[in-house]
Amino acid sequence: MAEFEYRAIAKDGKAKTGKIDATSETAARSSLVRLGMKPISVHKAGKGGDIMSLLTKGTPGRVKPKDLVVFTRQLATMINAGVPLVRSLATMQNQTENETFKKQLVNISKDVESGTSFADALEKYKGTFNPIYINMVRAGEAGGILDEILKKLAIQQEKDAAIRAKFKSAMTYPMVLIGITIIVFIALMTIVVPKVGTIIADLTGGDLPTMTKVMLGISDFILGFWYIHVAIILFGGIALFKFLKTPKGREARDRLLLKIPAIRILIVKMAVARFSRIFASLMSAGVSVIESIEITSKAIGNTVIEKELMDAAKAVANGEQFSTPLSNSKVFPPIVSQMLAIGEETGQTDTVLIKVADFYEEEVDAAVEGLSSILEPILIVVMGGMVGLIAASVIGPISSLANDI
Repeated sequence: MAEFEYRAIAKDGKAKTGKIDATSETAARSSLVRLGMKPISVHKAGKGGDIMSLLTKGTPGRVKPKDLVVFTRQLATMINAGVPLVRSLATMQNQTENETFKKQLVNISKDVESGTSFADALEKYKGTFNPIYINMVRAGEAGGILDEILKKLAIQQEKDAAIRAKFKSAMTYPMVLIGITIIVFIALMTIVVPKVGTIIADLTGGDLPTMTKVMLGISDFILGFWYIHVAIILFGGIALFKFLKTPKGREARDRLLLKIPAIRILIVKMAVARFSRIFASLMSAGVSVIESIEITSKAIGNTVIEKELMDAAKAVANGEQFSTPLSNSKVFPPIVSQMLAIGEETGQTDTVLIKVADFYEEEVDAAVEGLSSILEPILIVVMGGMVGLIAASVIGPISSLANDI
């Protein structure tokens, strides 16, 4: 017997987490079903040190999103062409260059060949295949439309990766400017200001303008207690990093980001685009509404939005239409719930939400460019103002000496 950690939906529709003893993950899931609960995730308690655990976590190495997209699209093509799944997997494991992924595919192929369902085989490697992927594959197998589901998965992954790539690309230049600003400030305050300040103090006999005294005071403070500053930055950074890894820390960070107007717009549009495409993909695959909401909420990447979606899942479990609780959302724009309501009325929820996803993906592009264009001039002005202030504090006394002469 081993101990398994689980997350499941209880009879009352509430999410529940806990531990259960069972001989295997499958047995643990069966036990939860017998207890009247619907398993969301089940995994062995503890870290585990065997080869299987290491592969599940994606170590050594890491499977890149690009590798997974190529695998998904090519596998869909082969299955659509009538190639058996086991043979398709064998072909794919010979084509991939990622050693970690290759080992995983070898084991997945063996599991499928021995009679395990493809989804159950993928579930052993949750570090590579997320719940969205696994649940859609399971639905595709059940409906006999695995090739269509894999095509939709590839599209969803490509769109998701494109949004992340655009955001990272747009933020690169502002982050470089912030780094340069910090380096220039430290260099000026620790190298230039002390030397020039000493010369000016000797020439003026210590009679310095207030601005110059302030700058020299800051410089002395930085140089005199540098080890304290380094310790504060180091340990403060570590403490902040650990705090942000906790549920409270993530929620505090996400709430703060949603309070910054320019960033909130971008986060909301990214969340709506991701939610719409993933939810639509899951619904088209035949996954239940409640399960689709729960899986999608975990993929959004924001705990505040996740909580809203989980609350909506509870309302749906109580008999409400999904569009009803979503219309009361403080994050999602009204158009999302309105479009969802239309989809529910016409029975075309997935089709409607794909259109919403397309629209908001274009909005994300515009929002990313807008945020980048706003940040760049602000950072340039800040850098210029900082350098100008320091230069004025140095040039001021020199100009006064020249006038006196």
